[in-house]
Amino acid sequence: MANSNSIGSAATNITWHNGHVSRDERRQLLKQTGLTIWFTGLSASGKSTVASALEQHLLHRGINAYRLDGDNIRFGLNKNLGFSPEDRTENIRRIAEVSKLFADSAAVAITSFISPYRIDRESARSLHNDAGIPFVEVYADVPVSVAERRDPKGLYKKARAGEIKEFTGISAPYEAPDHPEIHIRTDQKSIAEAVQQIAQYLEENNLI
Repeated sequence: MANSNSIGSAATNITWHNGHVSRDERRQLLKQTGLTIWFTGLSASGKSTVASALEQHLLHRGINAYRLDGDNIRFGLNKNLGFSPEDRTENIRRIAEVSKLFADSAAVAITSFISPYRIDRESARSLHNDAGIPFVEVYADVPVSVAERRDPKGLYKKARAGEIKEFTGISAPYEAPDHPEIHIRTDQKSIAEAVQQIAQYLEENNLI
């Protein structure tokens, strides 16, 4: 029986159509640079909390930003994907493409996904690099013990009880970034301090 998550064969006889507005022209007209800020970290590491606060901070500064959240995406675009290694990879491939489109439009795309596999995050980075779009990896870092104590959704408790299979940090691996642009110990910084750290990096690198 075919996997319900399987994807058909790749399309053929298609052609890329360029528009009349170049990326540089769009950036000049909108007065901002498009980029992707890619949050990665364990469940309950504070990714979504900091990402939401960062989105609000940028919007209040007049910078067009949009947050793409891991759980939210699974209600629609990726609702046919589970949590097997193959589905996790496809999940990240899709969101990498979507965030690149947002960034190409001169928006600041803020993604908040566990994205546990280093190779998948590097594929997302390469996709942006090949298109000449800035990619900023933010590692929301906490020990598993801290994430378990937080456990706002009760997921770690269920994973320990064997009720959730392939749960990152418990029964499935998380591969921490080797060289993220921004490394935040979210158990040692407030949300405001984390947002300020990211904003400072973006300013120093002329991204905002």
